[in-house]
Amino acid sequence: MTTATRAAPAAPVARTGETDNRATYLSFGLAYVVGHGAAAVSKGDDPLVRLPGWLPMTLLGAGLAAGTVYATLTAGRAQRGASKPDLLSGRLLGLSWIGGFAALFLAITGLTSTVDAPGLATMLWPAGSGLVVGLLYLGEGAVRRNVLHYGLGIWLALVSTVSLGFGTPGLFWVLAVAGGGGYAIATVLEHRRLTNR
Repeated sequence: MTTATRAAPAAPVARTGETDNRATYLSFGLAYVVGHGAAAVSKGDDPLVRLPGWLPMTLLGAGLAAGTVYATLTAGRAQRGASKPDLLSGRLLGLSWIGGFAALFLAITGLTSTVDAPGLATMLWPAGSGLVVGLLYLGEGAVRRNVLHYGLGIWLALVSTVSLGFGTPGLFWVLAVAGGGGYAIATVLEHRRLTNR
């Protein structure tokens, strides 16, 4: 009698450029909900809660910093074993973040120095940042062939620009609920996407 030996199923091999964005999405989503949410409840003519002016920005910044660390680590893992053209694409995407936010800084600085509108920078920074992030996600999603990342980019770009029509504090409510909600949904869908691979 012979005994057949079955090989253990092979572990799924991640494609080069494959990413697990759950920690990044979760960090950015919490930053949106907590940071923009704190701004939403504490700004305007009749705020719901009185908070120190620095607190919402600090909460947002802490969440965004954590998300940036996770995004950087994820991008580094995605480039392991990548070909030279894929490495170049990854580096160019990384430089796009620097260029995008430098351009945003110059645009907001120019507008606020030439237009007499108090509070304009307070509206342009959160909405403009969301727009830049959304557009960069579009590019990253296209390069990495990640439809979820691409779709989140579209959502963030649209939500961020639409939020400008709501003034203050409405802008922060839109970013907290729709932007943070978009990241929450993307976190769940990212888990499913990775499980299905």
